[in-house]
Amino acid sequence: MKVGIAGAGSIAFGTAALLKQMGHEPMLWSPSGEGTAELRSAGDLTAAGAIELTFTPGIASDAKELAASSDVIVVAVPGYGHKAIMDALAPHLAAGQPVIISSHASFGALYLADRLAARGVELPITAWGTTAVTGRRQGGTRVQVNTVRSLIDMCTIPESSTDAGKALCERLFGERFNLRDGLLAITLSNLNPQNHMGIALANMTRMEKGEAWGQGENVTPNVGRLLEALDKERLAIAEKLGLAVRTIFEHFHLSFHVPVASISDMNQEMHKMGRGGTGPSTGDSRYVTEDVPFGLAVTVALGKMAGCPAVLHQAGVEIFSAMYGRDFFAENDLLPAIGLEEMTLDDLRQAVSTGCLGEGGERA
Repeated sequence: MKVGIAGAGSIAFGTAALLKQMGHEPMLWSPSGEGTAELRSAGDLTAAGAIELTFTPGIASDAKELAASSDVIVVAVPGYGHKAIMDALAPHLAAGQPVIISSHASFGALYLADRLAARGVELPITAWGTTAVTGRRQGGTRVQVNTVRSLIDMCTIPESSTDAGKALCERLFGERFNLRDGLLAITLSNLNPQNHMGIALANMTRMEKGEAWGQGENVTPNVGRLLEALDKERLAIAEKLGLAVRTIFEHFHLSFHVPVASISDMNQEMHKMGRGGTGPSTGDSRYVTEDVPFGLAVTVALGKMAGCPAVLHQAGVEIFSAMYGRDFFAENDLLPAIGLEEMTLDDLRQAVSTGCLGEGGERA
């Protein structure tokens, strides 16, 4: 299949490599043009690590070309870029043309569905709880793929398209998908924000100094216990909402193929196996700029709606806001766009089931 990828960062490059390995034809689009500038002249993209492959992806000049040239669209940019990407794509997507969000953030699927409804266009939108690959982009033509995940939580809106959405994902990426009970469960299935919060807080000076450091080996016992405590908050909200989501222990076991133990021990084992990854070498990292406003803040909002406060998650947003001199709660542009503050929990449940915003949403 022809698969358009909106994005040109680490995840976009790694996703393109996985698609090519699976026999599909990926096309990349960099909104700024900078992310694909070297590829336009060099031609080949090289993946190393968990995927060893050199290939020539298509390059789109704009959102219109990406949509017109693709059977399926994959959104593979950080959460802070989702609204802008969706605004650019919405005028050009065709009825029935599937969209996959890798990974979903801040009910962006609802925002995109609402933009399309304004045009009278309906299409299935599949939301992943995490990305299919992990890795680091190494220059403009290379990507180091650290891991290809063995299990990815997903759902599709409207819910009536769920089976077709799963079948499409498996055709594109292989049998690695697990259906979750709707968009609320997917939102609470993304463990990156809570995990990155603990890792970034504990290693901020390394990040600011631009040091090279191993991430897994620096999830020490104290850091591991913080991640476990954050996970208990997330699981408590899911239980209050009647949702089944993976634990942090299951996440590391399934994503990085290590035996279940304490979170610190699992990360130390990942490091020994060469799967621990490298930590961010800048304070301007998506661990903070994406995961705090588009991850932690969403868990805080859901906790309030469910009557199950996420105290540690809220403290994380406030601490990072103080450290960076920014209001990370205010930097989320998707939650206001769907009118989450005006929604009741019943409004939200209805919206994630049908893909239509109700009276509390933007289209009221």
